[in-house]
Amino acid sequence: MAPYESDETTAASEADGPSAGRRRATRYIVPVAVTGVAAATIGLVPALASSGSPDLPKISAEQLVQNIAESDTEQLSGTVRINTDLGLPDLGGLESGLLSGAARGAEGGDGSAADPSARLTELATGTHTLRVAADGPDRQKLSLLQDAAEYSVIHNGKDVWGYDSRSNEVHHSTTAGSGEPEDVPATPKDFAEEALKAADDTTSVTVDGTARVAGRDTYKLLIKPKQSGTTVGAISVAVDAKTWTPLKFTLTPSSGGAAVLDVGFTQVSFAQPAASTFDFTPPEGAKVTEEGEAGHDAPKASQDGDFEHFEKGLKPGAEDEFAEGDGGPRTIGEGWNTIAVLDTGGEGVPSGDEMGGQFGGFLDSLGDKVNGKFGSGTVFKTRLINALITDDGKVYVGAVTKEALVKAADSQG
Repeated sequence: MAPYESDETTAASEADGPSAGRRRATRYIVPVAVTGVAAATIGLVPALASSGSPDLPKISAEQLVQNIAESDTEQLSGTVRINTDLGLPDLGGLESGLLSGAARGAEGGDGSAADPSARLTELATGTHTLRVAADGPDRQKLSLLQDAAEYSVIHNGKDVWGYDSRSNEVHHSTTAGSGEPEDVPATPKDFAEEALKAADDTTSVTVDGTARVAGRDTYKLLIKPKQSGTTVGAISVAVDAKTWTPLKFTLTPSSGGAAVLDVGFTQVSFAQPAASTFDFTPPEGAKVTEEGEAGHDAPKASQDGDFEHFEKGLKPGAEDEFAEGDGGPRTIGEGWNTIAVLDTGGEGVPSGDEMGGQFGGFLDSLGDKVNGKFGSGTVFKTRLINALITDDGKVYVGAVTKEALVKAADSQG
């Protein structure tokens, strides 16, 4: 069972930031986004809440899931904390920089310190405190609190502003039209919805008692894989007993230890935020970058398509969504053991010695050399998502163990 360490003090965040065209790569690069994909295989196993505090009426898991799906909460504000522990080595912040650089490069980023597509990848490592506010699909705000500084993303109508107070830089983009843009998952609701999008018989879902989160009564929904070979141990979702809004999401790996992802509100209000919350005017003297400036164009449709195919390929049952050979990956396995397979046509990856410097050390710290019927390659590992890159350029990736990846590669030989 996923631990509920300090239900009163865990956290989450809700906000919308980057424009839709710049977000698909970021959603893959941020490992927590892949978490939602890996968990999207939920089979409903009715159970009743019968113990815990506070004392709430009994409810079945099926009814609780339905209540989450039907929740119409559009207005809220609060403080949230997100903690991500993928087991990456501590390189003095280098790993966060690499993720941000990868996001900016993959999406044709403009290099602005306020560009949301890069800045929100910071949530992929460490502990962060955020302030969030939402008022319907057209107005959201997320503020990432830092030492003596703050980074904010404000979505108001068609405008999306990113503002970095430390550098006094502003990034501005517009959505295609009125309505909520796609966003990097950040709140318990975001992750819970991803985890409950699909249902099959590879998962058990039960109600595991009750808890108090951010001063509110909640039911705890427990999601556990039935399959072996997955790196996912369990997912716990604390659901508000009045609004049916998820207030806390915790994912624990099958290897045990601390949660890989712990996202929860520490304070929340469902009152309408003041309209001024979403107003933004660039401060005097700020450097303002319009999306597509600095000699970089927004990603071409074909690039977006590649990321979209890759993202589809990670979802169980994705082989039915598009035909193999159209440029996207294919999948093997089922449920929590789904593995995306992509042939890059490359020559594997260079060793840390070949890369040199800190990046070479970072690469070696993540990778294990492996051999099998498929030949040889390197498994890059975290506590949740693992990827095997063979020396002939094939990529196998999923929320599965190293052994499962090697077995999958052998089966394709």
